[in-house]
Amino acid sequence: MSTKGTRETAKGPGPGTTDAKRGENVAVMAASGPAKIRNVALVGHSGAGKTTLVEALLATTGAITRMGSISEGTTVSDSDPSAVHQQRSVTLAVAPILVGDIKVNLIDTPGYTDFAGELRAGLRAADAALFVVSAVEGIDGATVALWGECEKIRMPRAVVVSKLDHPRADFSAAVGRCQEAFGESVLPLYLPVVGNAGLIGVLHGTEAEDLTPASDLEAAREPLIEGIIAESEDETLMDRYLGGEELPLADLITDLETAVARGSFFPVMPSSAETGLGLSELMALLTEALPSPLERSAPAVMKLDGSSLKPLECEPDGRLAAEVVRTTVDPFLGRVCLVRVFSGTLREDSSIHIGGRGLADRGHEDHDADERITHLYSPVGSSLKAVPQCIAGDICAISKLASAETGDTVSSRETPLLIETWNMPEPLMPVAIEGASRSDEDALAKSIGKVAAADPTLRLERNPDTHQLILWCMGEAHSEVVLDRLRNQGVKLQTVDVITPLRETFASKATGHGRHVKQSGGHGQFAICDIEVEPLDRGGGFEFTDKIVGGAIPGTFVTSVEKGVRSQMLKGVSAGFPIVDIKVTLVGGRTHSVDSSDAAFQAAGALALREAAAAAKIQLLEPVSSVVVSVPDEYVGAVMSDLSGRRGRVTGTTAADGEGTEITAEVPDKELLRYAIELRALTAGTGRFRRSFLRHEPLPKQV
Repeated sequence: MSTKGTRETAKGPGPGTTDAKRGENVAVMAASGPAKIRNVALVGHSGAGKTTLVEALLATTGAITRMGSISEGTTVSDSDPSAVHQQRSVTLAVAPILVGDIKVNLIDTPGYTDFAGELRAGLRAADAALFVVSAVEGIDGATVALWGECEKIRMPRAVVVSKLDHPRADFSAAVGRCQEAFGESVLPLYLPVVGNAGLIGVLHGTEAEDLTPASDLEAAREPLIEGIIAESEDETLMDRYLGGEELPLADLITDLETAVARGSFFPVMPSSAETGLGLSELMALLTEALPSPLERSAPAVMKLDGSSLKPLECEPDGRLAAEVVRTTVDPFLGRVCLVRVFSGTLREDSSIHIGGRGLADRGHEDHDADERITHLYSPVGSSLKAVPQCIAGDICAISKLASAETGDTVSSRETPLLIETWNMPEPLMPVAIEGASRSDEDALAKSIGKVAAADPTLRLERNPDTHQLILWCMGEAHSEVVLDRLRNQGVKLQTVDVITPLRETFASKATGHGRHVKQSGGHGQFAICDIEVEPLDRGGGFEFTDKIVGGAIPGTFVTSVEKGVRSQMLKGVSAGFPIVDIKVTLVGGRTHSVDSSDAAFQAAGALALREAAAAAKIQLLEPVSSVVVSVPDEYVGAVMSDLSGRRGRVTGTTAADGEGTEITAEVPDKELLRYAIELRALTAGTGRFRRSFLRHEPLPKQV
């Protein structure tokens, strides 16, 4: 950052003031080395102004000729039809700007909780996070939780207070909210002057009498200097400062930049994307204080067999290691992958290895493939500018990769490797879909794989009991985006109610007589068996006992009876759900020397179980899951009350390492179908939960 106090924003027409058309032939930005690259993820709640800020920075640096509009769907970041329809970002987007000789890759991430997968992908591709906080609205719980996640990985952060042009904007109040939410190390570097005519540097001050800060400059300067000194490696600074010595401004700025880069100090910058206020100061912060890829550790890597490798270095001449952070399907270019290069250099017309591991539970089977890069691009939102190569530390796009999915590793064909995958949120809201016709079912089967390949937060399931195709999504907004993408591929589909897969069991003992005798000329069918059925304890499974006396049924046909019983158990006897937790005892039967067969006794066993069911009381069982809900302490009572209203049994509460409380409970699956949405509403977006199948329990009559 410049040692001179910047009193005004960049001269010339501000962003959004020109009527010229948006530039379509922007020059390709190439970085000379990793030291000249900054990868910055813009994060914050939906509506905070991230996308508008990206537009303003693009316009200010000349990357585009005028700002686009979110309402009109003309922004660089939000080109997805779902983003235009919902008026909010639903995917991450990369928009590079050139500040001097430094390339800054601005990574615009969605702020809505449903798209947390895109947010985490953006953080994976970034080396620093820029939290965008509105000067009008407050800070939501999800943003506070995200700050905590960044704290755990020591990611450098800065804060931009946006929308200062709004009539109700209050910079001082916004800074106070940031300090309350993020900690005391969050301090402003600049203050807006009265009327938002420019900024005054807190360290630099001002000599102009006509520039009056909107806040107390001296009151802001003292904690800023003390905060910088506290993070300085020079232990003499504090004594010199307390002794009344005037510390050199250059030394303070150097220590400030060092503290920001290592993630221990967090500057606050005022801005207005509409008026251009603070944009030049923000660009100075991005390039001079936030770290380059050389200053950040790369993710862990391993061989294809899982054995570890030495850590990666951000070297253009090193071994190739890159990661797919986003995948889209373009009707003309095919599969387009957004890639962050951690080591080595990606070159056009070179052979690469694509490897994916660890997402088999979400329908993404482990895979390996060798492919060739035919086209390499520098992404500017949805626009792609052809480039010959992409060096370590940079972000690029590759088209026409047949097998690559989000989260995959791109490495050299000669020395393939795998990058440790990042933490992806678990989708917990089921949506059942089906094609409008038989032909649409075929189209759905072809399209669903493409959509799933691009979205690791989407899990596909074909339920074996209900035969429904289930999309496990993050929430309603996420499900709407997935359905829109399927429909945009020409699939006519409809959503249906999710059927909870129940189970059946015997509530009392019963006997069954199975008689399968047919004679229609020639070889006939003859099988008679008698069974006794009794219920087992929950989770008892299935037991089959042979108590035939005198060899009434040969051993080979005893096995046939068991096969028939098992087959009928899968089909059910009352409501069509599988039978569980019973003991079947074969007590008698008859055979024929010619007409008895394996098939006949299988049919007799099934008939015997159906007859026993007709004479007994059949009970329906519902699945129950173990649920762990993580919430801030102030929501514990409301969440526990809500769980009880869902027929849940709270089994305990524990402190979650100073981050709220974890509530454990047993809840029927039927009550959890929309819990992902309802918990978010109940806890102002701060609640999270995970679940695992526990057991089946009797379904209450009233349900």
